Amino acid sequence: MTNVELGLPALPAPPYPEEVRARLAADAAELIGRYPQARSALLPLLHLVQAEEGFVSPTGIRFCAEQLDLTTAEVTAVATFYTMYRRRPAGKYHVGVCTNTLCAVLGGDQIFAELQQHLGIGNNATTEDGQISIEHIECNAACDYAPVVMVNWEFFDDQTPESARQLVDDLRAGREVRPTRGARLCGFRETARILAGFPDERPGANDESGAGGAPSLAGLRLARGEALPGTPGAKVVSPRHEEPLHEEPLHDEPHQGEPHQGEPLQEEPRHEERGPEAKADGQEGTEA
Repeated sequence: MTNVELGLPALPAPPYPEEVRARLAADAAELIGRYPQARSALLPLLHLVQAEEGFVSPTGIRFCAEQLDLTTAEVTAVATFYTMYRRRPAGKYHVGVCTNTLCAVLGGDQIFAELQQHLGIGNNATTEDGQISIEHIECNAACDYAPVVMVNWEFFDDQTPESARQLVDDLRAGREVRPTRGARLCGFRETARILAGFPDERPGANDESGAGGAPSLAGLRLARGEALPGTPGAKVVSPRHEEPLHEEPLHDEPHQGEPHQGEPLQEEPRHEERGPEAKADGQEGTEA
């Protein structure tokens, strides 16, 4: 008889050790208390358990379900819907390469392919030393800096295959790496705890968060009707406090001969059908 292994986790999942569970329960109570309905805290709780193990494990799913009085199926449905929740352990530094349209055509596809070859791992895999995991991401919300790579959700803009390889080599070697904008890097688990809603306790880290760069803000300024520096008259819309240059008609004017709205349609006069006899009587001329 052949045994078939489906690779499914053992059910029910084992609980956390008592000390870990007590600590997580205290954190969970704080998160749940921020919401009028307890189940609204599910996303932060998933980040919380991901911070514990580096991924959302069956044990983490069980913990979230118990805290929120949900079924494990309900929690699993949410955890598997959002790609930020990992199903296998992430590395200390999780590298996300954007392969969406703009980043892809500007080199994102090549960066992703070369990083996989350089690291010797595939998509959603982790290096043997546990330092680097990699995945392709559909969009990093930074198209104006394409191609973009993220490490633990911090931006590294305008990347090339060479700079991306150097980035992961520096991370594995323990050398300091600074994002293009935003706070300095911390580990994946520490990042997950911050995403759960707890403060970044590193001295000065909260002062390092970066704002949008000049390319990002250019579109915002144009949308507000502001002229860009060095480009006088570059307004593309009127500011909200100004009146439009001209009034647009509320309705299209009908073509000549068409009725206005509300007017009845004029019916064409009908011609009565005439029988063969009537048609014969109306013919001009007769045969002799």
